[in-house]
Amino acid sequence: MNLLVLYLLLLKAMLLSFSGLSSLPVIEADFVEKHHLITERQLNTAVAAGRSGPGPLGLYVVSVGYMAAGIPGAVAGYIAMISPAFLILPILRFLANRAGNPRIRGAIRALLLSAAGLLISSALPIGRATLTDGVTVAVAAVSFVVLAFTRVETLAVVAGSAVVGLAAALLRG
Repeated sequence: MNLLVLYLLLLKAMLLSFSGLSSLPVIEADFVEKHHLITERQLNTAVAAGRSGPGPLGLYVVSVGYMAAGIPGAVAGYIAMISPAFLILPILRFLANRAGNPRIRGAIRALLLSAAGLLISSALPIGRATLTDGVTVAVAAVSFVVLAFTRVETLAVVAGSAVVGLAAALLRG
């Protein structure tokens, strides 16, 4: 895999989706469906690995880069993950100076709505691949409720979900 191409594919995903998990549909389209650089299972593993540790939401792109091209791919993924921050800062300063403008407020509102749509669409492939039985559906539902309506730390929910998943696997034999 050409590292420049890998970087550009990941950068495109990060730029088009405002980073974080909202970049998942773009990465899935490029890496899984179009170029077959990784499998859907590897993508789900990358997301799980990236979300299980502390740090930025988009950290999973480092795992995607690693799965596509090893350590050099992980470095390309990291650079792609941080590049938008350097590109967006001048734009944010411009917008902040014009925050009172109704057109700017409307554009920001539209960007937020599109980001919400991207986040929802990024959850669908993960759900299709992982919600395979009653236990996984229950874990997902309880995790959503706890994260959406309480102040429980994300790491505690992830750890609790892992314990439930492990217990379910052990009980199944």
